[in-house]
Amino acid sequence: MTDLGAIDGLTLAVVAIFALVLFVVIWVGMGVTRAREELNNRLALYGRNQPIQSAREDELSKPLAQRTIGPIIIGVSNFLKRFTPVGYLEKKQRDLTLAGNPLNMDAPSFVVIKLIATGVGILGGFFLVGYGADALQRVALFTLPIVLGFFGPDAWLKRKIEDRRGQMLRALPDVLDLLVISVEAGLGFDSALARVVATVPGPLSEEFFRMLQETRVGVSRRDAMRHLMDRTDLDELRSFILAMIQAEAFGVTIARVLRVQADEMRVKRRQRAQEKAFAAPVKLVFPLVFCIFPSLFIVLLGPAAIQIGEAFGGL
Repeated sequence: MTDLGAIDGLTLAVVAIFALVLFVVIWVGMGVTRAREELNNRLALYGRNQPIQSAREDELSKPLAQRTIGPIIIGVSNFLKRFTPVGYLEKKQRDLTLAGNPLNMDAPSFVVIKLIATGVGILGGFFLVGYGADALQRVALFTLPIVLGFFGPDAWLKRKIEDRRGQMLRALPDVLDLLVISVEAGLGFDSALARVVATVPGPLSEEFFRMLQETRVGVSRRDAMRHLMDRTDLDELRSFILAMIQAEAFGVTIARVLRVQADEMRVKRRQRAQEKAFAAPVKLVFPLVFCIFPSLFIVLLGPAAIQIGEAFGGL
């Protein structure tokens, strides 16, 4: 009974520490991103006739995390920039860009949240180390919250990148088909792209909309396409953009290039589906061998084994 109570208490402590780490990271992260977004919005209000009283009321109406924790973390992140390894912030900023800048987060804020999660993991490790029965369990209980706090934000960011890439990859053939239909109907490339962006939601349409915004403020179409290629880092989209840049450079008809690219994307989508279908039998080997076959053996051979045992036991 004592061992059962100790196990239940250990499980409850682990769940409580995990919930605490998750709550602190989400709360601080929301405060950081909202405060940073508010700073950007405040810059846009300069030069406008906004009453002082209304600005004060708006400031007091914000959540506590945005008014207190967010500015502190932003200041700490700016201070920690000088202590981070060379190229680390640039790498994290690129990962955040590939993930679509979730929660309006930048690289210094992500590093601060990662440090906070690691610190909470260390505190949780000191709290859980007393529940270990031997030295191995104590080491495991001490290191597990630290590992979760240190690698958890990176795993979350990597998951966001993969999900966003998958969404763009699935939407690319349909977007190209709509572009082909719009261009062949008589619209220009920019007008057709704007129509597709307004029709098809998703991260791919958001990136195309940002490309259109860059062209409208004076950036050349070639540079805007290269920026799009850097923000997405998707091989299929990279080939499409390079084909469009070459078509613009050599004067090839855009409708013909779009038709060829749309056909190619449909073929690649079919090949990816076939590849996943061919990989399904290999993925089924593990559950078949370790889950289904033992159950079948027990059901089919169990009665025979019992009868054989009773026959030899009677002798």
